[in-house]
Amino acid sequence: MTHWFEGPLAAFDTETTGVDVEQDRIVSAALVAQDTAGGRVRVTRWLVSPGVPVPPGATDVHGLTDDHLRRNGRWPAPVMHEMARALAESCASGRPLVVMNAPFDLTMLDRELRRHRASSLARYLDGTPMRVVDPRVLDKHLDRYRKGRRTLTDLCARYEVVLDGAHDAAADATASLELVRAVCRRFSTRLERLSPAELHTLQATWHAAQARGLEAWFAKSGTPETVDPSWPLRPELPAAA
Repeated sequence: MTHWFEGPLAAFDTETTGVDVEQDRIVSAALVAQDTAGGRVRVTRWLVSPGVPVPPGATDVHGLTDDHLRRNGRWPAPVMHEMARALAESCASGRPLVVMNAPFDLTMLDRELRRHRASSLARYLDGTPMRVVDPRVLDKHLDRYRKGRRTLTDLCARYEVVLDGAHDAAADATASLELVRAVCRRFSTRLERLSPAELHTLQATWHAAQARGLEAWFAKSGTPETVDPSWPLRPELPAAA
């Protein structure tokens, strides 16, 4: 029997002006799709002129400068519409959606839709369920006692997945997709009987537990910090009174 993680998958990734999902902006993104393990990967890319300066620290990460984005990027409103529609169509097809550190990328897209389209990711999905697979959450749950960082680069090295051109949205999305296949193969005895929908629900529980554990670690180390337990999308912040 062929397991779902050997079949059709899609993966989404963004590059941004920073790491604040409420304030920062998307500058590039990619959605990749693959029908079967080892098959051809189809890539859709977007480049955005965000309308705000790109900090030098962000450019150091992804290489995208203000000048390049002004010359080659598109205005955010139509791009965000295209991204959200593409994700919704992919989800409607039944493909599990791979997103490394999903609460970051999916929340970034949701906030950009609110900012530029007066809409939300949920509105584009229109009741279509997302079956998100987050390799970071999977690895932290399935190999929870392993020490060390769990960035995309670290996990690709751990699971022997090729990552060519890290911090390019298409390269990161493709590597994340292959990483999910590799993680699920390694832990197949624990995952093979779960459907993508069941795994989605479990990951929400696992991520919440991971957030509580990280908060406890921060408190113990003397640097208290709140860690959002929401997954795969953070709730909208209440409007200021």
